[in-house]
This record gives sequence, structure tokens and C-alpha cells, in this order.
Amino acid sequence: MNSSITNYEQLIYQLCQKDLSLVVMTAENRAAIRNIPEKLGERFVDVGICEMTLAGAAAGMALRGKKPIIHALAMFLTGRAFEFVRTDIGYPKLPVKLVGYIPGILSTANGATHQAVDDVGLMTGIPGMNVFAPADIDDLLICLPQIIESDEPYYIRYTDNPKIINHKMQFEIGKAEQIKDGINVTIFSYGPMLKQGLIASKKLEELGISVRLFNLRTVKPIDTEAILNAALETQLIVTLEDHFESTGMYSIVCRILNSNRLFCPVLPMGLKDKYFKPAHNIDDILLHEGLAGSLIANRIYDEFKRSK
Repeated sequence: MNSSITNYEQLIYQLCQKDLSLVVMTAENRAAIRNIPEKLGERFVDVGICEMTLAGAAAGMALRGKKPIIHALAMFLTGRAFEFVRTDIGYPKLPVKLVGYIPGILSTANGATHQAVDDVGLMTGIPGMNVFAPADIDDLLICLPQIIESDEPYYIRYTDNPKIINHKMQFEIGKAEQIKDGINVTIFSYGPMLKQGLIASKKLEELGISVRLFNLRTVKPIDTEAILNAALETQLIVTLEDHFESTGMYSIVCRILNSNRLFCPVLPMGLKDKYFKPAHNIDDILLHEGLAGSLIANRIYDEFKRSK
């Protein structure tokens, strides 16, 4: 990452200058790219509030040698336009990058209609589609150039949250970033929940429990090696995500363990079979849903004691 690049918009413009096949598109969602239109001219397209048209048009451009980066609210990009993403982009494995705005709990005060808490499940379920879920703005800027350069389709869970930690500059698609090493409990997380994982790990360490913590970065392809090692080397795996447990990382981790005939208790920490209660403050959401770091630590502590 160029050290002078401090935000998503600057990075996208820099990448577009280097690669003339890149085009930027949106369905009237310009929050992260307000200054791009005047800079890119004809290489910027706004289709209006028509997410299905956005996905179909992007697929058409990709078939003509372009590499579209498309932007829309995460719920409508993955939900409303699902068939078009699945059939027009995923099936032919076109190099379209789908940028979902306000995914998961970042939707804050919006109700269920705008809550993309099933987006990871929808996108990982599409053959050929990959999923990148950065923890914060620095993580996004570090990893994005490789994601954009890839010739495969990607769904990107956009975030501009402030830096949580000093991330490793080395990024390999399909490899998780290890934040802490430990021998008792492994926590896998992605997106804004990594911050709560850090808080929980510190409290658990104060209680004498050694924690191994990972920032997945890419949920698909997922770091299978890290998951298998966690099952072999620690006594409890925790999946921490702002997503439905039934179709998110929890289900992916369980499938991996089962297919490799490994047993390790897995504690899901995410949303049960309901949407989250909207609030203007993310901390209020986390407390209400039991996903604040201190509450996570308490649940992990109890589960670890039971699993010993």
C-alpha cells in the first residue's frame, strides 16, 4: 500500500490509473466514491437505484474485457440482485468486484430490510464467488490491491472503521492474519467484530486462559490450515461474526472439521435466528445482542470450563 493513500477512494483512483480496464459503477451509492465520477469520466457509471441492472451491466462489461468495481448497499447488492450476481457473475467467474456498503452491524440504525447479516452465506454459497471482509480501513487498504487484481469475482464487505491494530502488511488470499497465539482457545473473526475479539481475548488472558486470535480477512477462500491446527492444538474454537450463525463462518468451520474427521467444540458467537435491534451506536447494538467484548469473554470462559 502506498503510504500516502489514506482512504478507499484514493486507492481506487490510483488502481484505476494503473489499470485502464478498471471501471467503477454504482447503484446510486456514492458515499465512499464521491470524487471518483469527475476523475474517471466515462469509466464511471451510475445506473440509479437498480441493483439488478448494476450486476447485469457489470457482467456485460466484464465479458468485453473490463474489470468492474461495483458499489451498492450490501443488503440490496447481495439480496435484491442475488440471481444476477449468481448467474451473470458467479457462474462464468467474471472478474467483477462487488463492494457492499454498511454490511452487518455497520447498518446500525437501519431495520431488518437494510441489515446485511446473511450476505456472507449468500455469497460463499455461489460457486466461484469469493468473500473479503476487512476488519478496518487499514486492513481494507492493505489487502484490496490483490483483491482487485484477481481475475476472480469477489464480494467485499466494505468498512471505513478506524484502525484497530497495526495489521501485517503481508497479505495472501486465503490466509488469515494471526493477531495472538495461544494454547487454550482459538477465536476466528472478521470485520468489525475483530475489535470485540481483541477485548475478549485480553479479559480471558486476565482470567488465565490463553487465546489464539485470527482475523480471517478472506472468508472464502478460508484458511483451512489455521482451522485444522486450532482444532488439534487448542481446546475450544470460537467463531465471532456479525452475521447469522446458521449460514456464516460457524457453519463453514463446522463443515471443515467434519470433512476432516476432527472433533473440537465450536462456540458460535453471532446472530441467532433474528435480526439485530437497530441503534445509532454500535456499542449499544453489541451490548443488546450479547456481542460486546466483555460479554463474549464471559461466554467463552464458561464454555471453556465446561469443555475441559
